[in-house]
Amino acid sequence: MHSVTTAVVGVGYLGRFHAQKYAKLPGCRLLAVVDTDAERAASVADELGVAHCTDYRQLLGEVDAVSIAAPTTLHHEIARAFLLAGSHVLVEKPISVSVAEADDLITLAEQTSRVLQVGHLERFNAALVAMQRRLERPLFIESHRLAPYNPRGTDVNVVLDLMIHDIDIVLNVLRAEVKGIQAAGTKVLSDDIDIVNARLEFSNGCVANVTASRVALKSERKMRFFQHDACLSVDFQRRVLTVYKKGEREMYPGIPEIVGEAHEFEDDDVILAEIQAFLGAIRDGTPPVVSGEDGRRALQTAIEITGILSGTRPVN
Repeated sequence: MHSVTTAVVGVGYLGRFHAQKYAKLPGCRLLAVVDTDAERAASVADELGVAHCTDYRQLLGEVDAVSIAAPTTLHHEIARAFLLAGSHVLVEKPISVSVAEADDLITLAEQTSRVLQVGHLERFNAALVAMQRRLERPLFIESHRLAPYNPRGTDVNVVLDLMIHDIDIVLNVLRAEVKGIQAAGTKVLSDDIDIVNARLEFSNGCVANVTASRVALKSERKMRFFQHDACLSVDFQRRVLTVYKKGEREMYPGIPEIVGEAHEFEDDDVILAEIQAFLGAIRDGTPPVVSGEDGRRALQTAIEITGILSGTRPVN
């Protein structure tokens, strides 16, 4: 297959990394970067030796594939334009503002036979990948995704900013219908919800207790998966999988000890892995690791949680 010509729309903190990966990957040619901030676009373009512009429409029909790291409110508009122009699309999470917009993008990708991948980066974390090979039937899941306040993510609430990562993982692991949601949260520093706890009940009997905060003093990204014979703990930051199981000795009479074994993984580049998977899906004609449908499911659940918090959706 010919070299894949690419572009990146939105080269702020995350988009700049996307551009750097495309510029270095073999079989891939970064044509240009786009940002409404002309100075920022020029800076990244000069760094990578590519063209730049401030209007993404100048690149419609000019590239095989595009990464979209613009504000969430623009995801649908930009992704739709590139799909209609025949480009494959990697759009950052959340896929869009509404489920209707997500449905539109999924339909367009099907009609145009283009790859639509959603940027849920944690799916490429080596510790999570290893955990999934050991997971059998989770009975209870708990997650904590905590971060210090950063104005960069406050164009959406903490559910769509941070919690949606863990929502996507839980939905992907369980592949079961959400039967009930309870949620509580509050504003702290921004004008939108900054800390949330949600309880998700699934049709297969599993329960997930998910917490997200962007007003913590330090970062923490951990999930624990409990099944009948083990607890599998994933530390996303340190890339460590710890497996806790019943030991042969007794902790108390009749109560077995708990033994743990930790597996550390190299500090892999998840953005690089994500983009390689995107390009691989384009070249091989295979489904993306994180499909538009996956992005839609995570968005729908996040919107339902937000509705409970705002009082626009009944608690069930």
